[in-house]
Amino acid sequence: MLNRKVPDVTFRTRVRDESIEGPNPYRWEDRTTADFFSGKRVVLFSLPGAFTPTCSTYQLPDFEKLHDEFKAEGIDEIYCISVNDAFVMNAWAKQQGIEKVKVIPDGSGEFTRKMGMLVAKDNLGFGMRSWRYAAVVNNGLVEQWFEEEGFSDNCQSDPYGVSSPQNILENLRAEKSQAA
Repeated sequence: MLNRKVPDVTFRTRVRDESIEGPNPYRWEDRTTADFFSGKRVVLFSLPGAFTPTCSTYQLPDFEKLHDEFKAEGIDEIYCISVNDAFVMNAWAKQQGIEKVKVIPDGSGEFTRKMGMLVAKDNLGFGMRSWRYAAVVNNGLVEQWFEEEGFSDNCQSDPYGVSSPQNILENLRAEKSQAA
């Protein structure tokens, strides 16, 4: 995965638009891989699903809490991607009080499939979802890769640790001290 370019896809997002009146002031906006990754050094993390226990209790909230520490290590943005639609991703971010981490809906799983991380989660009633992983992506190229062990369809466990924000931050700091 290292030095591999992230796949070129178009994401269907929903963005707030103050010119729209009523209870749902959002409009559709297509965003491309280039929109998210070009000219930036980002942390991308992927997880099996919005509103799921590990993702909601640890992974997303911890990335939000540590956002400023990632910025101090030269990270421009933190993105959370999941095989969920824009409505679900936005509702989850709102429910979690997320303001700094940006969520990316991969509703059809195209990005996840092209990353080689699409797995069946039929044993949980999910269908096709993402395996849990994270990456440091610099201008569209994977610079560091953090994949949880046991990649497989219908895995009975939900490993979490390698792709945790704490582990990624530790690796970024180690890389910085080695370069100094």
